[in-house]
Amino acid sequence: MIEHKYRALRSCVRRMAAVMIFISGGMLWAQAAPPADSKTAATARVQGADSEPIQRRKSEQAPRVPNAPASAAVPAPPSTSDQAEQQLRQQERQRILSVIPNFNTSYIQNAAPLSPRQKFRLAFRGGIDPFEFVAAGAIAGWGQAENDNAGYGQGAQGYAKRYGAAYADSADGILWGNAIFPVLFHEDPRYFRQGAGSFSSRFRHAVLTTVWTKNDNGTFGPNYSNVLGNIVAGGISNSYYPSGDRGVGLTFEGDATVTAEGALGAIGVEFWPDISHKLFHTPLPNSFQDAPK
Repeated sequence: MIEHKYRALRSCVRRMAAVMIFISGGMLWAQAAPPADSKTAATARVQGADSEPIQRRKSEQAPRVPNAPASAAVPAPPSTSDQAEQQLRQQERQRILSVIPNFNTSYIQNAAPLSPRQKFRLAFRGGIDPFEFVAAGAIAGWGQAENDNAGYGQGAQGYAKRYGAAYADSADGILWGNAIFPVLFHEDPRYFRQGAGSFSSRFRHAVLTTVWTKNDNGTFGPNYSNVLGNIVAGGISNSYYPSGDRGVGLTFEGDATVTAEGALGAIGVEFWPDISHKLFHTPLPNSFQDAPK
């Protein structure tokens, strides 16, 4: 059937179109709204200037402790777990155009490895983000308009089934590809942005991350988590898709489509800071301190 053959392709087009709709809206909002940090930064500078003499007087009046050991002034270096926690907290604030979550991107090539608990936490944070629910609604609406997965029917009931399927597809992929399999295979579920080099090398880096990833020990190897996660998520979808839209062939066809979508997403994440720098004069990320939010 033609519908079966091209269902995965239409699904890919729908998802990419939904993302482009939100990107376009975010661009308009970002261009119209003044930078939120400018007023805050100005207030902080004024407060800092006013409080500086007071802080200086307090420091001059503070009693000094005689014969304080020199080692007390040197803080202990943070542990690997503490470094990972600090970096993870910053990642959880990263967004593209303040709308699209970018939690799974690291701007530090030698970032501390995540613990199993942190991997599940990162996956959960992405799975419950409001953008995921809005995107699922857009995909379901488009599918209803095209009468995709006709077995779901039309009306409110058909839309609800399409909405649940769209969100389940995303949630299953996140759970298996970003949490369960990365823990089992000791792989890092994040995308490590290259950020430097020629366009071709960065493009190649982004595309290859769908099948080649960083391990917890710092080495690189096959991305079992992403490939197997897409297959498992596709297999689970056979339990809730209409009977006419199930099967082994469609599962692997959908896996190839989702892998291609992941490559497109990686390309976008790799080059978005450069685009944002040109359009909105945002600083290019060199570390978590200046990573775009």
